[in-house]
Amino acid sequence: MDATSHAGHRGDPTFSDLFTPKLITVLREGYGLDGLRADALAGLTVAIVALPLSMAIAIGAGLSPERGLYAAIVGGFLISLLGGSRFQIGGPAAAFIGLVALTVQRHGYDGLMLATLMAGALLIVIGFLRLGTYIKYIPYPVTVGFTAGIAVIILISQARDLLGLTLVNDPADTVPKLKALWAAVATVNPVTVALSVFSIGAILVVRRLRPNWPALLIAVAGATVLTFFLGLNVETIGSRFGAIPSGMPTPAIPPFSLEKIRAVAPDALAIALLGAIESLLSAVVADSMSGRRHRSNSELVAQGIANMSAALTGGTPVTGTIARTATNIRAGARGPVAGMLHAVYLLIFVMVAMPLVAYVPLASLAGVLVVVAWAMADKAEFALLLRTSLADAVILVATFLLTVFVDLLTGISVGVLLGSFLFMHRMAEAIDVQGGAKLVRGDVADAENNRPSYRDHAMPRDVMVYRISGAFFFGATARVNLILDRVVNPPRVFILDFTDVPFVDITASAALERFVQRLHKAGTKVYFAGVRPQLRRSFGLPGLRGRSVHYVSSVETALERVEKSGGA
Repeated sequence: MDATSHAGHRGDPTFSDLFTPKLITVLREGYGLDGLRADALAGLTVAIVALPLSMAIAIGAGLSPERGLYAAIVGGFLISLLGGSRFQIGGPAAAFIGLVALTVQRHGYDGLMLATLMAGALLIVIGFLRLGTYIKYIPYPVTVGFTAGIAVIILISQARDLLGLTLVNDPADTVPKLKALWAAVATVNPVTVALSVFSIGAILVVRRLRPNWPALLIAVAGATVLTFFLGLNVETIGSRFGAIPSGMPTPAIPPFSLEKIRAVAPDALAIALLGAIESLLSAVVADSMSGRRHRSNSELVAQGIANMSAALTGGTPVTGTIARTATNIRAGARGPVAGMLHAVYLLIFVMVAMPLVAYVPLASLAGVLVVVAWAMADKAEFALLLRTSLADAVILVATFLLTVFVDLLTGISVGVLLGSFLFMHRMAEAIDVQGGAKLVRGDVADAENNRPSYRDHAMPRDVMVYRISGAFFFGATARVNLILDRVVNPPRVFILDFTDVPFVDITASAALERFVQRLHKAGTKVYFAGVRPQLRRSFGLPGLRGRSVHYVSSVETALERVEKSGGA
């Protein structure tokens, strides 16, 4: 059992509970030759999947293919070594394609390196501040919307290589790219189209007939063989990028200045946000498949270190990857060693076989990304959310369109903002205020639910009881004020029941203070009943302290005091 599973029995989790890498946990449990053998096989399986995918993602983002492999090697190794998930496989992700392409176009590759370094540092800070758990508060329509938006961006970005188009320029922004693609429609290469169709078809057929075979690698290898032996007139990695260097580059810090840091800051924030979301979603999928629990904050720290290291070694941003992680689990991995070995296998390929990459046709890698993008978009959930409610549909569509036509950070930010407003509106609508003689004398419905009916007390006519139910915050203040303002003729005693109020914010407290002051001017004595201890700090305004308000444990207690004192 993982260390974190015991934390709840000891109280608050310790630093060790939260940040010990899962590799240490696995080694403590006992790790032998059988585990190493299983992880070696699983790591090889994942490496076979990661090899074409890492190159395709780098090329899709407008970079040379080795940069994707560098990221998979360095980032993938460190995420497994230091991460908080047993089975997480890290590396370049298709979700980063549009964001990386935009960053490179705006700031160059040095700008991307700097943004990735900054994003890594931000992820480390988020992890150590234990903010990883807050990622789960991103509304579901936002997640579905931006994921579908990323899928569309990938599809658009691959149109050039799928169709063999000759572009005068290849902008990264969606609208200019669509215009450039339309202008180049006359340059479609039928041979490239046929090779793209072959690659996509091969992937689908292999997955259907032999689901355990490496469909992506088979498709790319098959297309490469056809291109080489038939002498097909299609663009290859070698024809576009030239000779691909073997080996790993020397780590280097990108040039930077204060102006450059400011310029790339929004991109760094977007990389960090997307990396955090993707990695924790992948970790959750791994948990559901394996029955284990990940350490979210430890995972974010590892992601941060991995991104900084990948940037220093000429790679792209990295994150947890759902498809490769699922492949790792299905291949029988026992722990993080599988992910570390997958990086070692990729390193061996880079050191030994890198010249072979030059023969790979770009159409086959574009076909790989089309299949990935199609699988990435959760089409059934998208359609379901459109039908569920108008509000959720608005959030979904807004996030989707802004991600596609503006940028990812704007899409997520606006989606979360709309989701927050929707939540506040629903919470405000859920609050209920009851009051008057009916509540005091004939509260039958509450009595049936074992709530106080106040029937045992003789109720003077000049005593009024109101009950608030629900979260009392700034969004609900207007609704509550509207009801309380109906108290036109203030009574001698006013009792406000907070038993069913779990939360009060400063805006609500200020509104209550104004209401209490109005009652005091009329000579009314005010009781607040059933205020929970944790809410008392929210009633710290001067008009709600001292003799202004009398705090009692229940409405019954307040009525007893009224009876004993005659309301004085």
